Amino acid sequence: MSSVGPGNATMMVTEFIMLGFGDLKKLGPFLFLVLGIVYLATISGNLLLVVLVSTQQGLQTPMYFFLANLSCLEVCYTSNIAPRMLMDLLRENKVISMVGCIIQLYFFGALGSTECYLLAVMSYDRYLAVCRPLHYPTLMHGMMCVGLVIGSWVSGFTVAAAFQAAMVSSLTFCGDNEIDHFFCDLEPLQKLSCSDPHLVSLVCMSLTVLVTLAPFGLTLASYWRILSTVLHIPSMTGRQKAFSTCSSHLVVVTLFYGTLILVYAVPLAGQVPALNKTFSLLYTVVTPMFNPLIYSLKNKNVKEALRK
Repeated sequence: MSSVGPGNATMMVTEFIMLGFGDLKKLGPFLFLVLGIVYLATISGNLLLVVLVSTQQGLQTPMYFFLANLSCLEVCYTSNIAPRMLMDLLRENKVISMVGCIIQLYFFGALGSTECYLLAVMSYDRYLAVCRPLHYPTLMHGMMCVGLVIGSWVSGFTVAAAFQAAMVSSLTFCGDNEIDHFFCDLEPLQKLSCSDPHLVSLVCMSLTVLVTLAPFGLTLASYWRILSTVLHIPSMTGRQKAFSTCSSHLVVVTLFYGTLILVYAVPLAGQVPALNKTFSLLYTVVTPMFNPLIYSLKNKNVKEALRK
């Protein structure tokens, strides 16, 4: 902290203390081992998918190109949170500077927003593959795929995330500097602010809703059209074949948005720190580990490429 004001009466916070899983301090080494294995599995599984898509000719299609980008995103997403969280489990000094905290918050928001856009792009790709199969090669060509991916990354890293980080930077912290979380999230930071956080909260919430609901709506619309098309296929075999092309992506979308809703839309989660941390752990560390497993276990092409 730094002192300002007459007589040094006000202490301005320049760094924060991450409480993390302080109530489970005795289990620190055990949690480090378990979560460390999960993190290594996440990195290994997602990078393996990237290598498979890059090297196997049978996976050189738009669907797997988007999947490789999702895997790269998951590596960045979990690496923004997990390494520091793992170190904090074993050390007493859990201090993070304000700048470091805001940087972590920015990348957390940017990567989360990018995932929303990328999942929407993948759902649109599946819609074209199932509902407009004859036009699919023409519509989803190489330049279109690259453009959609670049658009997802650029959109995620620009307006919403940058504006959110800037708004949080405008807050004044002059009292308690203990963050009751294992990473710098928006709500714990707002609780520590000694300035009026209502405007920041309103702006950030509006941006979050815009960034989340727009791609989520596109995803729902795509799957509604897919479901409608599949139900009109006369043969059961045809229905199963059509739906199998997007079932893995649907599971991933459900896991991602389901955990987000548990953390940010369920009132009880925000009021109970332990519950909030548990749900946050699911979508920041655990869920990214399942994505490559879901795609590899349910996809014959990936399993065949893995055997090769």
